[in-house]
Amino acid sequence: MSKRYSKDHEWVSVSGDIATVGISNFAQEQLGDVVFVELPEVGRSVAAHDQIAVVESVKAASEVFTPVGGTVTEVNAALVDDPAKVNADPEGAAWFFKLKLSDAGELAALMDEAGYAAFTAAGGH
Repeated sequence: MSKRYSKDHEWVSVSGDIATVGISNFAQEQLGDVVFVELPEVGRSVAAHDQIAVVESVKAASEVFTPVGGTVTEVNAALVDDPAKVNADPEGAAWFFKLKLSDAGELAALMDEAGYAAFTAAGGH
């Protein structure tokens, strides 16, 4: 499955019933240099749109919302030690967390890459 995007500027990529989530390239560009990342605890259950993490930059602190619900299975601890990875590869190696999906149907409410590009080009915040 290709990536899907939320209006809160998170992306999700699914393999089986595991969703990998991070912030979009657009989001990291808006934030500027990322200096701190707070990740969720493994085992935490969340519903779609719950605040789940925090990312701080030299400009601002921003909450990260989960685009889909589930249970956190893994976090990217490398971001805690080197938050600048978010600026270098936000939609790849700098994923924030993985979760076991509770309802794959929630993915249908998210935008595909073309839809997200149009959303951000239109000033979507």
